Amino acid sequence: MRALRKFLGDRCGAAAVEFALVIVPLLLLVFGTIEFSRLLWTRQSMQSLSISAARCMGILQPACISGTTYNATNTRNYIIARAASFGVPLSSGNITLNNNTTCNGVSGFSTVTINYTFSSIAPKLVTALAGSKVLQTTACFPNQI
Repeated sequence: MRALRKFLGDRCGAAAVEFALVIVPLLLLVFGTIEFSRLLWTRQSMQSLSISAARCMGILQPACISGTTYNATNTRNYIIARAASFGVPLSSGNITLNNNTTCNGVSGFSTVTINYTFSSIAPKLVTALAGSKVLQTTACFPNQI
C-alpha cells in the first residue's frame, strides 16, 4: 500500500506526460501550416508562370518565337523550363496554349492554361491535403500586332 501511495504521489514524469500530450497537436499544426503554405506558393508560382507565358506569346518574345512568328513548341519549352526553376515538374500535357482567342468577350488574345497536380509530402498528417489537389491557372494577354 505504501508503494502505491508513493507511486501516485511521484511527480517526476509529469512534464514528460504533458509534453507528450501537447506535441502531437503542435506538430499537426506546424506540418499543416507548412503544407498549406507550399500549396499556396505552388499555386501562385503557376499563376505567375501563366501570366509570363501569355505575355511571351502576346508580344512575341524571343523565348516563344521561331524566326519572327509564334512557336508553340518553344513556348511549351519556355514554360517547362521556368516551372523547373521553381522546382515544379510540368510536362507538355499540363499546358494548353492558344495564341488567337477571346478573353472576356474581346478577341485577339493569347491564352495559357496550366494544370498541375499538387501532392502533399505529409498526406497522412494533413488529411485536408491527402490525395492530390489539381491546380489550374489561366492567363490572357493581348496580342501585339
